[in-house]
Amino acid sequence: MNAGETQRAPWIVGVSGASGTPYAAAVLRALLAAGEAVDLVVSRASRLTLLDETGIAFRDAHWQGDLGEWLARGADGKPGTFDVDISGVRHWSAGDLAAGPSSGSYPTKGMLIVPASTACVAGVALGLSKDLLQRAASVTLKERRPLVVAVRESPLNGQTLRHLVTLDDAGASVVPASPAFYAGATHIQDLVDFVAGRVLDAAGVSHGLYRRWQGELGGGSGESRTSSTDND
Repeated sequence: MNAGETQRAPWIVGVSGASGTPYAAAVLRALLAAGEAVDLVVSRASRLTLLDETGIAFRDAHWQGDLGEWLARGADGKPGTFDVDISGVRHWSAGDLAAGPSSGSYPTKGMLIVPASTACVAGVALGLSKDLLQRAASVTLKERRPLVVAVRESPLNGQTLRHLVTLDDAGASVVPASPAFYAGATHIQDLVDFVAGRVLDAAGVSHGLYRRWQGELGGGSGESRTSSTDND
């Protein structure tokens, strides 16, 4: 790096095999829109989920085209919904344990795992590092960088709850993928964006994905929105 250059410090986004690939897409779009650099790790199991939920096959050799198609798709499955510049993304194969994010000396701002499966939660809580996603999460914890875990499972058994407490004790933020309705959602994308926004809130990344609570009851209702429009 030449003198005066700013060192790249990305957010690592890990996508595990849980259902909820639209959450990951919304987080990635918002990070890029905020001007953040992203290092992407897509687990082997998540590729099956992505194929099942979107029909998109994510391939290491064609990751740019596959990622572009994925991020352009809305939560309702409609292609071409979003126009996304993916030039800020660097992709690492999940099996590459020599990748940059496997080392604490590799500079990052932190890591977001979205969605996080119970298997992923267990692997990170136990420090298994069986693939790059788990290894990068372990590195994030040991370096005391922000780790946000968006767990997507229901119901949660005692073992998973204990693993989540372990992650909380280690300094991670546990964000259940649970949409709220006070923001006035009218479309599936609104519900997805709410969860993505809470993930980014936990990481301290600015975004405009959902309407924030303003202390006024009924602020998210259709009647309130209509009245507001009438008064403009």
